[in-house]
Amino acid sequence: MEAAGASLKRARKKADEARDLLDRKPPVDPIDAKAAERQAARRAEAERKAAARRERTTLCRVARAYHESTIEPSRTFVHSKEWIASLERHVPKKLWSAPIDEITAPELLAALADVVAKHPETGRRVRQWLEAVFDDAQFHGLCGSNPALSIRCKLAEVKRGQERGRLRALGYRELPAFLTELRKVEGISARALEFAVLCAARSSEVRLARWREIDMERDLWAIPAARMKGKQEHLVPLSDRATELVEGQRGIGEEYVFPSPTNPRKPLSSMGMLMCLRRLGVAHKSTVHGMARASFSTWAYEAAGAREEIVEACLAHKEADRVRAAYDRSQHHAARRRLLQAWADYGADTRPASNVIEGDFRATGASAAL
Repeated sequence: MEAAGASLKRARKKADEARDLLDRKPPVDPIDAKAAERQAARRAEAERKAAARRERTTLCRVARAYHESTIEPSRTFVHSKEWIASLERHVPKKLWSAPIDEITAPELLAALADVVAKHPETGRRVRQWLEAVFDDAQFHGLCGSNPALSIRCKLAEVKRGQERGRLRALGYRELPAFLTELRKVEGISARALEFAVLCAARSSEVRLARWREIDMERDLWAIPAARMKGKQEHLVPLSDRATELVEGQRGIGEEYVFPSPTNPRKPLSSMGMLMCLRRLGVAHKSTVHGMARASFSTWAYEAAGAREEIVEACLAHKEADRVRAAYDRSQHHAARRRLLQAWADYGADTRPASNVIEGDFRATGASAAL
């Protein structure tokens, strides 16, 4: 229990403080001063709670929570690790630590445009993953919009203006001579690399290709949706040379078309095709992805004169319009087969690169119907 003397001393102190307030010019009502003090305390507490709430709902924390709850349980360890590492590496620190409900579409576009300009595929993946994060956050009431979805078309414009000049890919005029040398190299990695080029396929799609996906009667490779980036089944018409490569792999592995040379029960190593590029002295000019996809894309547009929807269908780029995507898959199969056969025929040309005449290629009729 408080002593009477201490209580009296505190009362005198408060009385002195009240007199000081009244002696001011203009005088201050002690009751108003006390109310203002309480209001300031409440405002400070609200600001503290708001700051704590913003800290809990930063893009960084929300993305990591989504990664833990959704990505880790559903993806492989390697892909899960790459997923969060790419976001941490490529999203600017200012946005990464900002409250998710305060991030605007223009801010996000400006940040990802630089990533897409330097690393087109990485930039597209980062945007797609951020779209999933914002979608989940919007569902749980943490933000009111999805800026990553809003910038999809704008970011595609940036990509189209800058990708070709920045993506490391072998010029298509050099490809026939390169493939001639590649065919002289023995081993599964060399065959897999050529197959990737002829099919305009991603390296992981080729490395993990299984015999049950190959229909030799229809010369067709059906890549299941689970292995595709766009999560849709992709049908690849096989050119004559691609079919020949598949036939040459029979009897090597029971499950994988291109198995590991050291263990036929496992797929080819991710380094296998890259080592072929290094062995042939072109790794400084092109990545596997660039050679298999960017070189094909450039040739298809510039030399073959193919329509955009045919080229994009060959590359399995996901169509935003689902109705149009279904139509494209059903209607463009024959055109894609002609284009990929023309690509294989072009790659089989053993003339020196300087003698490859685009006009002669256009005149073959293979691209005219595309």
